[in-house]
Amino acid sequence: MRAVLVVNPKATATTAAGRDVLAHALASQVNKLEILETDYRGHAMAAAAQAAADGADVVVAHGGDGTVNEVVNGLLSHGLSPELPMLGIVPGGSANVFARALGVQRDPVEATHQLLHALEGRRSRRVGLGRVESDRPGDPVRWFTFSAGVGLDAQVVAEVDRKRGKRASPALYTRVAVTQYLRPSGRKARLTVSIPGAEPESGLRLVFVSNTDPWTYLGTRPIHLNRGCGFDGDLGVFALRSLRLPTVLKHLRQAVSRKGEQRGRNLLRLDDVPALTITSPEPVLVQCDGDLIGERTCVKVSSVRHALAVVG
Repeated sequence: MRAVLVVNPKATATTAAGRDVLAHALASQVNKLEILETDYRGHAMAAAAQAAADGADVVVAHGGDGTVNEVVNGLLSHGLSPELPMLGIVPGGSANVFARALGVQRDPVEATHQLLHALEGRRSRRVGLGRVESDRPGDPVRWFTFSAGVGLDAQVVAEVDRKRGKRASPALYTRVAVTQYLRPSGRKARLTVSIPGAEPESGLRLVFVSNTDPWTYLGTRPIHLNRGCGFDGDLGVFALRSLRLPTVLKHLRQAVSRKGEQRGRNLLRLDDVPALTITSPEPVLVQCDGDLIGERTCVKVSSVRHALAVVG
């Protein structure tokens, strides 16, 4: 078995010692191991694409959600195929949403043992992913593992990206989210969601598309938007027609509650949506798995079932 280990040394919970333990353990399990540390945006994507082209059997991502997203997009840059390498994950970020949704242990050492046992037993599962396409020529397809967003949350991601000197953390995201919400420009988006076979829903202020549940975590607390989402089904849609404070606070309370059930007159919430199109009269920011992909006036989002094999 040939493996490639992609490590983001700048991720919140990655350390040189942890990397070495993981590399040593992996090397004892596979015939050939290549280790790559990322040092620029897109490096993990390029490494995963090369690993797929070289015929690797598994690519292990050790980093946060952004690293995992890049690896997934690199693997799928060659198109869908049962011959693609399997994806392995050892969490190294602050949220690790995709890994936690898959049942991967948060502690990197425990996750390493979990990964090795799965490799030894040759256990894997195929999971569905989300796919984002633009109507603008030349824009690349982007895949997401757990969430994509248009509007305010993408503005939050952009501002966190701008603060590159600080490590991403729940506290940083919370502070930035409050700041962006209080800015008038943060709530100006006017979005329309179109789903085949249904009337378009216009006048929306933000749109989240989920591939699993929870949508994210605030520390150890799960944040729920679409409880019906899972890797074996289609996508969940959560959109708000108003971002007035009472509406936002209401849905935040519902999101952090134990039941996590979302209801409200300003809410559009749908489960098992195979495809949708989100449009805006003005360019708005779009993010996938917390990775900013830029401004768009139209994105087509679709569910692709059984897209990728994941170790475990």
